[in-house]
Amino acid sequence: MNLVLLEPEIPPNTGNVARLCAATKTILHLIEPFGFKLDDAQLKRAGMDYWQHVEWHRWPSWASFERELPDTARLWFIESGGPKRYTEVRYAPDDYLVFGRETAGLPRKLLEENSESWLRIPMFNASSRSLNLSNCAALVLFEALRQQGFRGEIQLDHTAANLPG
Repeated sequence: MNLVLLEPEIPPNTGNVARLCAATKTILHLIEPFGFKLDDAQLKRAGMDYWQHVEWHRWPSWASFERELPDTARLWFIESGGPKRYTEVRYAPDDYLVFGRETAGLPRKLLEENSESWLRIPMFNASSRSLNLSNCAALVLFEALRQQGFRGEIQLDHTAANLPG
């Protein structure tokens, strides 16, 4: 799988998404401009020591990212207002899950040009503007992985004898 953050603004969210990508062997694509520097302490702290385990790519713009996509690439744009829920599509191992800025989401023009692949996460409270970016990325990614049978899953040993402390 591929997870795309278009113009992320908040370092801890990006760090959490990097950690998610490391744990799931998902490729992370970060598209500039960023609302932070890549050496930001909060970014590193949220990603903990997982950054070394993440396959990630930095793109100077959406256009440069889009030019390098394989012809067979399927992009899913996750943003409120989408015509379908994120659970109503079938994901493939090489799909791209695209998320926008924390304060503005994905550009309206991009969503309108890709309305057939614009997905929403259900909301139940009209006074809630949105969910946290890293939470959204986790729930959509894990739905995609669930549909694929969680291929490649490892069993971690969490018996009392192997826990720290």
